Amino acid sequence: MNRSNDFFTLELDTVSGIAQLRLNRPERMNTMAPAFFTALRDAVLALDAAGGTRVLVVASSGKHFSAGMALDVFGGEGISICATPRERLHFQRSLRELMRCFDVLDQARFPVICAVHGACVGGALDLAAACDIRVASADAFFAVQEIHIGMAADLGVLQRLGKLIPEGLARELAYTGDRLDAQRALGCGLVNAVLPDFDALQAHALKLATTIATRSPLALAASKLSLNHARDHGVAESLTHMSWLQSAVFDPPEMARAIEGWQRKQVPSFEPLRADDDA
Repeated sequence: MNRSNDFFTLELDTVSGIAQLRLNRPERMNTMAPAFFTALRDAVLALDAAGGTRVLVVASSGKHFSAGMALDVFGGEGISICATPRERLHFQRSLRELMRCFDVLDQARFPVICAVHGACVGGALDLAAACDIRVASADAFFAVQEIHIGMAADLGVLQRLGKLIPEGLARELAYTGDRLDAQRALGCGLVNAVLPDFDALQAHALKLATTIATRSPLALAASKLSLNHARDHGVAESLTHMSWLQSAVFDPPEMARAIEGWQRKQVPSFEPLRADDDA
């Protein structure tokens, strides 16, 4: 699956199962217009439905990862009209639909790696927080930018950031809008690695994706389901969830292929996950 639009390019290597989505509006600092969100949602849902993706890398072109939502969006008449209960209800529904456009990264059956360089602020941080793994270049920085324009961030970062970094730091960033540089992001656990420059970042993200793509897609999907459930629930409930999940996905032939490949130091061959439209 390969596609291109005004906001990003998407390429899927059907042999390795590695998909790469690259933001491609560098002249606009990869800002996000309303159409970006549904395009991203539909692209990720299509990858997930097809079943052949084992890992997705989200990266960008130009000087910055993304400056977040395009500011001209906030000046439109439609977004400011919430005078009546019906208009406010419509606003709430529309906002939840925007949130779901990043939820799909969290809910996809495959892991998602976010490779950040330069600015990752505002809506871009909402996007990055919804991914499984974040890696950064030395010039990367993160900010909850929305506080600077008089609004609370509303696409998931306030709900996810405190589970990725210490809650006190998440609150400091949300209240001040201060930048979190790459080294401090590494120290607090927001990113897994800091690379010296853009090229090293891209190479590291692809190497990590390549390693993940050699693992059983069934085991990857089950691991992500379990980790997400544990993040949002207590230990006892999550253990019960794991007992049900493992009873559903435990696959001795798949494990035998994995063990044989591990022992022989060879990449095992695994079937892709079932596509949603399979009979």
